[in-house]
Amino acid sequence: MIELVLPANDAENLRGDLLGSDTERCAVVYARSVVSVDRVIRLLAHEVQFPAPTDYLRKGRLEAELAPEFVARVTKRARLEQSALIFAHSHPGHEPPVFSRTDDKGEARLKKFLDRRHPEAEHGALVISAGGVRARRLGLAEEIRVSSLGAIHRVLFDPSSTAASHPHVFDRQVRVFGADGQAAIQRLRVAVVGLGGTGSLVAQQLAHLGVRDFIFIDPDVIEISNLNRVANASASDVDQPKVDVAARYVRSVQPSASVSTIRGDVVHAQIARQLLSADLIFGCTDSHGSRAVMQQVAYQYLIPCIDLGVTIAVRHGSISHIFGRVQLLSPTLACLTCDGLLDSNEVRRDMMTPFERQADPYIQGDREPAPAVMSLNGTVSSLAISLMLAVFAGVPINGRHLLYNAMSSSLRTARAEPKPQCFVCSRSGAFARGNSWPLFARED
Repeated sequence: MIELVLPANDAENLRGDLLGSDTERCAVVYARSVVSVDRVIRLLAHEVQFPAPTDYLRKGRLEAELAPEFVARVTKRARLEQSALIFAHSHPGHEPPVFSRTDDKGEARLKKFLDRRHPEAEHGALVISAGGVRARRLGLAEEIRVSSLGAIHRVLFDPSSTAASHPHVFDRQVRVFGADGQAAIQRLRVAVVGLGGTGSLVAQQLAHLGVRDFIFIDPDVIEISNLNRVANASASDVDQPKVDVAARYVRSVQPSASVSTIRGDVVHAQIARQLLSADLIFGCTDSHGSRAVMQQVAYQYLIPCIDLGVTIAVRHGSISHIFGRVQLLSPTLACLTCDGLLDSNEVRRDMMTPFERQADPYIQGDREPAPAVMSLNGTVSSLAISLMLAVFAGVPINGRHLLYNAMSSSLRTARAEPKPQCFVCSRSGAFARGNSWPLFARED
């Protein structure tokens, strides 16, 4: 399967420009290609270029043809940047668009040119009308899935889609977000990083919602001190990998579920790369280093990540505060770096080997275990799951960065603006770079 992932603002700009005239119009989308472990090709759109009037050979109500000089220029740039080209154009009318015979002929010429000048990439064609979009491999019949990603994930075109159906067990959920929403949940491949206090509860709720494809990542085993907060763990699970305990529970709820269990730390690049086949990542860890890696994956590979955490502060034997945070990391939204939520010294510490920590004079001692209570973990985990339903199933929940204060029993929405030059979430940084940039992770 091939999927084109458009940042939401690019999808809106395409629609606004191409449909903003009585004549056919064109655009070129630059996209970086990533092949996942299951051989799915994802085209990560990183820029849209709209031709100037002089870049057209001809343009009318029912036709638009780009000048050869313009095609040569964008091809040269794409080759230098190692990007694929998606040639987009508009069709009139309010019906879902289909490629015309004129489109077939024009694409055949483009494909012949690109096969000579830029054969390394997987190029595509996209047609848009007031009734929707359609995409395919350039000059070929194979269709391409198209999605838009931002505060909401929207599937704009899916050649493999069928009428949504669901087992009766999900009837009560379907009454909330419909058969299409339930089908969207069941199609997801969800990665949960960290299967401790919050992650085990996230995995539990995902299984009951109908998710059937999981990636679980955690380096640790169950310890006695975990039994008060790791969902579905018992005394007999002590010394068993946390990922295995979570997988066992998922399979008890969804016997046909596919669960990939990975015992490892996501700060290692080889582990982090296992996330590239996911549709959604839940970050349920308590380290700054792991969060730094996951947010880079989210923006560099356009895979949305919901990061969550609970902080309980106890001073002189009394609770001073209890906070929870749930935040979506996705195009158009600020990353953790823009929000000032990552401590660079803690990130550096997490990226070190034990030997390096011991040798560093600025790092003293081990971290103290953080306080944790299952009920508070459960509250924040449920907020994260509800956010997932808003992003993928259309549940009308507006907040994408939620702050929970247990002591005042309050929940509020936070909003930070992405910084224009952020090295993580801006287009001058890691955004949609795919494999053209290294991951900020340990290579050992």
